[in-house]
Formats: sequence, C-alpha cells, structure tokens
Amino acid sequence: MGTDTDSRLSQFRKGVVELAILALLHGGEAYGGEIVESLSSHPGLAISAGTVYPLLSRLKKAGLIDSVWRESPVGPPRKYYRLSEEGGAEFDVMARAWDGVTGAMDELLGKGNAR
Repeated sequence: MGTDTDSRLSQFRKGVVELAILALLHGGEAYGGEIVESLSSHPGLAISAGTVYPLLSRLKKAGLIDSVWRESPVGPPRKYYRLSEEGGAEFDVMARAWDGVTGAMDELLGKGNAR
C-alpha cells in the first residue's frame, strides 16, 4: 500500500475507534491495557496505546466516561474506565448512527459480492 492509502486507512480507523471504545465500555468497565488489547484483537481497529490513552482522556473530559484507580493483584494500581450516564446515552445515539452508515455502505459496496 502507498503512503496515501496508509494515511486514509489510519484516518478511517481513528474515526471509528471512539465508538469502539464506547462499545467496549458498554459491556462493562476495563482498564487501559484491556482496551488496547481488545481493540488489537480486531485487526481493523488495532491502534497503539499512544492513541488510546489520549482518546480516553478526551472522552473523560467530555463527560462520556468515568475512571477510578484500583489496586492490581499483579503490579501497580490500574485506572479503570466505565461509561457515564451521558456516555451510555451517547453510545446509543452513535450505535444507531453507525447502523445507518454501515447499512448504506453495505448496499453501496454490494455486500456479499466479491471485490
């Protein structure tokens, strides 16, 4: 892939990773390392910790997530993140919007057709 393609793919992933993080936290609280690992288990969403942590900070400042420090059974304390009430409502709105976008794109891309 060329540099332009790599850049477009990177921007595309960054555009959806906020929703991905909210979706992960919709399932329950998680600490930063777990979020990075969960995203990495989906190759299309794999991004570095250096990208995830600033995004978590922005989501917290926006009031969409809350955090709490907890002792870890193995090592230093960990900061756990969870959706705030506002974050849960925002997740619902974003998930519905995503369904509309993916439905339209599936139709445009001819879902199920070989490319």
